[in-house]
Amino acid sequence: MAIRSPSLSIFLLFLMTPALISASAVPDPELVVHEVHKSINASRRNLGYLSCGTGNPIDDCWRCDPNWEKNRQRLADCAIGFGKNAVGGRDGRIYVVTDPGDYDVVNPKPGTLRHAVIQDEPLWIIFARDMTIRLKEELIMNSFKTIDGRGASVHIAGGPCITIQYVTNIIIHGLNIHDCKKGGNAMVRDSPRHFGWRTVSDGDGVSIFGGTHIWVDHCSLSNCDDGLVDAIHGSTAITISNNFMTHHDKVMLLGHSDTYTQDKNMQVTIAFNHFGEGLVQRIPRCRHGYFHVVNNDYTHWEMYAIGGSANPTINSQGNRFAAPDRAFSKEVTKHEDAPESEWRNWNWRSEGDLMVNGAFFTASGAGASSSYARASSLGARPSALVGPITGSAGALICKKGARC
Repeated sequence: MAIRSPSLSIFLLFLMTPALISASAVPDPELVVHEVHKSINASRRNLGYLSCGTGNPIDDCWRCDPNWEKNRQRLADCAIGFGKNAVGGRDGRIYVVTDPGDYDVVNPKPGTLRHAVIQDEPLWIIFARDMTIRLKEELIMNSFKTIDGRGASVHIAGGPCITIQYVTNIIIHGLNIHDCKKGGNAMVRDSPRHFGWRTVSDGDGVSIFGGTHIWVDHCSLSNCDDGLVDAIHGSTAITISNNFMTHHDKVMLLGHSDTYTQDKNMQVTIAFNHFGEGLVQRIPRCRHGYFHVVNNDYTHWEMYAIGGSANPTINSQGNRFAAPDRAFSKEVTKHEDAPESEWRNWNWRSEGDLMVNGAFFTASGAGASSSYARASSLGARPSALVGPITGSAGALICKKGARC
């Protein structure tokens, strides 16, 4: 079955107190902010010579360890933001994917990625070598799984991609996800005990549908049929961090529709990402919920960067927005599907953002800090530091026995 026991993790004196895991919105965002500040400060004081010194608290938590390959599951303790309690397969065994094939989506072969992700037990899934996986149908994940691409060049491309539907505690790390296609009208297995009929899928890179405690980190995503990362139907407690996104139209949809009010509890942190060449819009497009957009580098967009409808709360802090040269595309924001008399009451703020090449952010709403309590998930660094913080965004090239 290509499963082996994990090595003992090295404890690098990084103090982070885990909270109880629940499938609901973060109950006390102010406490989350306090915990993150405490963790960052503790890492600075206690890691000492071990600190990588990037200023990126996620990366400084694990990338300085030359023995990362023996301590893979320690990554789960490095998340921040609303998805910080996503443990993935931290408490399970390591499963080594040895076969890039996807031969039978109802009875997947042991050693394949599909066989790994459907298991009921927690698993930390890694790859024996470089591989490109072209899936026949959506990869439907079971709860408490980590897909960890570190140490190999892993591409999921050319077919349907990853679906996180009504499950919890998922970590997706270090993958190249691109050229994702629609799938469906087929039977697909989603657990050892169940398979069922799947209707036509959208063609997302990562589709989060009713998922909770999700962390997508250090992935490179581009050129999919629909969204690169979409979260809908009551999904919450999500962090999207350190990703490099390029060459795509509708990048991120967060919230199913203006009428789907169950997304009012959605909380998503978007941090330390590089939004690069060839992106058009929806970086992200938000509905109903609470969204913390912090310390990202927006170097390209063609229409707008951050949009939304149905009264979302958007807290933009410490980002760098470089507008395109076209005079009519300078605005970062797009208030959608409502007249100004309505959207001027939505709580959207820009705090400490760096505007480049004529970029401008149209704020709205009350402006009081208390209005953004549920859309605050970590302390923003100064926007002048966005370059080094996001300089390693995307899938990393990690070699065994050396810092990653």
